[in-house]
Amino acid sequence: MFAAVNPLGLILFARNIDTPEQVKALVAEFRACVGREDAPVLIDQEGGRVQRLRPPHWRAAPTGQTFAALAARDRAAAEEALYLNFRLIGQELADLGIDVDCAPVLDIPVPGAHDVIGNRAYGQTPEQVAALGRCVMNGLLDSGVLPVIKHIPGHGRAGVDSHQGLPTVDASQADMEQQDFAPFKALADAPWGMTAHIVYSALDSLPATISPKIIDTVIRNRIGFQGVLASDDISSNMKALPGTYAERTQASLRAGCDLVLHCDGNLDGMRQVAEVVPALTQEALARLERAARAKRSVPLDVAAALQRLDALLA
Repeated sequence: MFAAVNPLGLILFARNIDTPEQVKALVAEFRACVGREDAPVLIDQEGGRVQRLRPPHWRAAPTGQTFAALAARDRAAAEEALYLNFRLIGQELADLGIDVDCAPVLDIPVPGAHDVIGNRAYGQTPEQVAALGRCVMNGLLDSGVLPVIKHIPGHGRAGVDSHQGLPTVDASQADMEQQDFAPFKALADAPWGMTAHIVYSALDSLPATISPKIIDTVIRNRIGFQGVLASDDISSNMKALPGTYAERTQASLRAGCDLVLHCDGNLDGMRQVAEVVPALTQEALARLERAARAKRSVPLDVAAALQRLDALLA
C-alpha cells in the first residue's frame, strides 16, 4: 500500500517498536517502499508518559513538569538540562533514522482543565513555556531532528481529552492571545506544527483543525506560524472530530492543514484517507523544503551529556 499510495511520511507508535535494530530496519524499509530516502518519519518522544521508545533499549526521559519545577528554582539550569535532554532524545531518534519528533508541547494548563496535558507542560506562564520550548527545539535541531510545536493554538484550557470527546474553550480572544497563543507566537519560526482538535467559541464553531478561520486568521497570521502544519490524529483514536476518515481528511486540508496524520494503524482507514488526499500543494512543498534546511548536525558526547544532565537534575 505504501508503494502504491506514496504517503509523505510515516508516524511510529509503541506497537511498532521492539528493538533498535528492528526499528531501524522498519524505517529503512518504509523509505524503500516510497522510494525517497528523505521521507519524514515521525514519533512522539516527549519524555514522561508520552514516549514511544522506552527502556530497556532507550532512556526513560523526564516529564516536562520535571524541568518546569527545576526552572522555578534555577531557570538557567532548567534550560541547559532541557537542551541536553533533547539533544540525547534527538540522537536516539537520528540513530534509528527517525527525523521528526512531535515535541515540544507549548500548551499551558489552567486549573480545572483535563490532565491530558498535565505534567507534559513546561510551566504555567507563557514566558517560561516559550523559553523552555525553545530549548527543546534547539536540542532536536542540533541533533538533526525536526521539532513539531503542539497543539496550536493551545490545548491547555481543554476540559475534555480530545481522544474522548470534543473540548470547547469559552475563554475570550484577548485572554487566549495573552496566554495560550503567546508561546506559539514566540516559537513561530518552528519548522513543523500540529493543530488542536478544540472548539474556541470566541473564534469559530468548528474545531481548530477543520476551521479555515482559525488556521488562516489565528495560526498563520496572528501567531505568524509559517511552517509545515499537520493535523492532530484524524483517525478513530480521536472522538473530537465529526465524520468519516475521508470527511475528516478533506475538512482538515480545506481548512489549511498541509498534512493529515492518521495514527490508529487501521489499514482500511489508511486506504480511505489515501483515496481522498490530493497531491501536496506547492505551498506545502515549499514549507517542507524550508523545514528540512533547519536541521543541524552538532557533534555530541553522549556520555558527557548524560553526566551533565544527571548533575543538573540532581
